[in-house]
Amino acid sequence: MSTQIRNRRKFTATRRRVIVVVLALLLVSAAIIALGTGTVTLGPSQVLGALFGSGEPKDILVVQKIRAPRVVTALGVGAALGAAGACFQSISRNPLGSPDIIGFTTGAATGAVAQIVLFNAGAWATGFAAMVCGLATAGVVYLLSFSKAATGGQRLVIIGIGVGAMLGAVNTILLAKGDADLAAQANLWLSGSLGGRTWSDAALVGLCLLVLLPLLIVHGPRLTLLEMGDDTASALGVGAETVRRITIFAAVCLTAAATAAAGPIAFVALASGQIIRQLIGNRTVPIWQASLTGALLLLACDVATQHLPLRAQVPIGLATSLAGGLYLLYLLTRPQVRT
Repeated sequence: MSTQIRNRRKFTATRRRVIVVVLALLLVSAAIIALGTGTVTLGPSQVLGALFGSGEPKDILVVQKIRAPRVVTALGVGAALGAAGACFQSISRNPLGSPDIIGFTTGAATGAVAQIVLFNAGAWATGFAAMVCGLATAGVVYLLSFSKAATGGQRLVIIGIGVGAMLGAVNTILLAKGDADLAAQANLWLSGSLGGRTWSDAALVGLCLLVLLPLLIVHGPRLTLLEMGDDTASALGVGAETVRRITIFAAVCLTAAATAAAGPIAFVALASGQIIRQLIGNRTVPIWQASLTGALLLLACDVATQHLPLRAQVPIGLATSLAGGLYLLYLLTRPQVRT
């Protein structure tokens, strides 16, 4: 019996490694395709040559100055949302517990819309406002969901949905009462877009990932213990509420940075953790694996939108919202999902 268990564990571990390697290869392939996609189509060899500065001057300019910032931003935003989604789903113990469902993304959007409509702010001020309001929204949801010296669970999701709905109404009021030109600019931002991204956008989300993703990865095993219940986690030496506060803060910062860099992006945070859990199993909270999956999902959606017929230009946020709506219906109609 013990031999069978060891063999099963070895097979499971090998399968997980293979899946992660396949995801990484798919991510590299998607990045090369994205760098070669556009008005000027480039093959893989041309893309690689341009990246290393050995191609045609025109190709180098297109790849390094225009497309590379967009691709790197997409990778960073997708990775940030994937990690944040896996964290929130673990804390809430609910597959719907992602930042775009429980209002944190909407809160970040409120700060950005207010800056654009009321103050006609630039990109950096808009991004800063998005991060501040995202954190403030998380603080409100956290405090309102605090009950019996603990938070998390269904209460966090329900209160987050309510707060997000109110902030969505605030966004609509700001757009309706603001200057028409500024409201149009804010609406464009709210659709979520990777077009026109610069290295400063990539640097913003990249810096947050560099600091906060390792923090979430370190706390991943503790989140796994929390999924078994606060009493069990406390008996094993884990401070449940301390872990929640640290991971919520890190995940909200990642969400706010992603929103500041590309606008509200739906579906990625919701789906990444669920997809990777189904692929590799539920033994641990898959923080970095969900981050990898999120980067792949967002970049794949971006490539798909650029290959739509008749050159239809669909903002990435709207494309992921359509995909996310279908995935949300799937989650809600699965017999094993309890809401």
